[in-house]
Amino acid sequence: MSDASLEEFRLDARAWLEENCPAEMREPVSGEEDICWGGRNVVWQSDAQKLWLERMAAKGWTVPTWPKAYGGAGLSRAEEKVVLSEMRHINARPPVTSFGIWMLGPALLKFGNEEQKLEHLPKIARGEIRWCQGYSEPNAGSDLASLATKAEDHGDHWIVNGQKVWTSYADQADWIFCLVRTDNSGSKHHGISFVLFDMETPGVEARPIKLISGKSPFCETFFEDVKVPKKNLVGEENKGWTIAKYLLTHEREGISAGYEGGRPMHEIASMSLGLDETGRLSDPMLRAKIAEAEIDEWAFNLTVARKLAEAKAGQSLGADSSMLKYYGTELNKRKFELMMDSAGHDGLEWEGERSKDGKLAKSWLRTKANSIEGGTSEVQLNIISKHILALPGA
Repeated sequence: MSDASLEEFRLDARAWLEENCPAEMREPVSGEEDICWGGRNVVWQSDAQKLWLERMAAKGWTVPTWPKAYGGAGLSRAEEKVVLSEMRHINARPPVTSFGIWMLGPALLKFGNEEQKLEHLPKIARGEIRWCQGYSEPNAGSDLASLATKAEDHGDHWIVNGQKVWTSYADQADWIFCLVRTDNSGSKHHGISFVLFDMETPGVEARPIKLISGKSPFCETFFEDVKVPKKNLVGEENKGWTIAKYLLTHEREGISAGYEGGRPMHEIASMSLGLDETGRLSDPMLRAKIAEAEIDEWAFNLTVARKLAEAKAGQSLGADSSMLKYYGTELNKRKFELMMDSAGHDGLEWEGERSKDGKLAKSWLRTKANSIEGGTSEVQLNIISKHILALPGA
């Protein structure tokens, strides 16, 4: 697409968004409960939230680059970048947040058959089905390939038994994409299959895990004699590890991208601590730390943009996803430490309207899980040492 055509597309996108994005959807979310996850049991926070998702889904802009047959708009990567840029320009919220969009969707596009794509992708694009991820187990976290959840062959279906843990929002999800062991005869990486099934299937139970923040985004998920039709196998039987690795690169990419944005730290600090007579943050030590962190965040965002552009141009992200995930994790933890420093003792408030029931403190505690989810920081450093730096003995 020529520069002139892309600029024309930008003007059209800007006009459409200005006309169709409700004013309420241009305000920051008030908390996790204000985020639209979609799903069969979605509870709309407002008519505007529902309308925004419906309009964006009808336009195909919840998944702009997906083919139109699967609920997307068939846009080029350059056009997608324009849409996202124009959304940021008016502070438009994402119409839906979805593991289906940024994890399962890319895997289905690459490995799913046509029937699976037509069945699941349009529902993901419209926010009709909420997905969760069945990967980690009590004895198979960082060493994921040691998973033991077993799927026994019963002709046209499997019977699944086992347990997953740290299953994000399993108690609110409609379907799960799940790794199961279908063969024990070879290496631990062989014999793993990637299957999909409804969370309302008899024998599925999700139990929330309460965190130090007081919230329960994670669950233990139990499978007891769960019947999974063979048509729900993605890719080849016993070769699900290939799909698992591919999906993990998108998960880590999504986690790192999730650390971008938000109100700048210096603005938060200035509201809490005030400015001196020159208009600068009154605490010089904290001012220096925040300036350094914001420069690092700016550099990181540029690196993320460059790597994503390379990936969208056909270059494999591969081990670079571990680099982005690791640094994004550390940067986000550092950011919230500085925000707590900026807030002083007020940041420790746990209840009350002034602090929105301790939103900052609970968010700070939540960041401690960043270095565990999506693969621990130690695992990411091992991958970086071996596959990027090629260190001896790695």
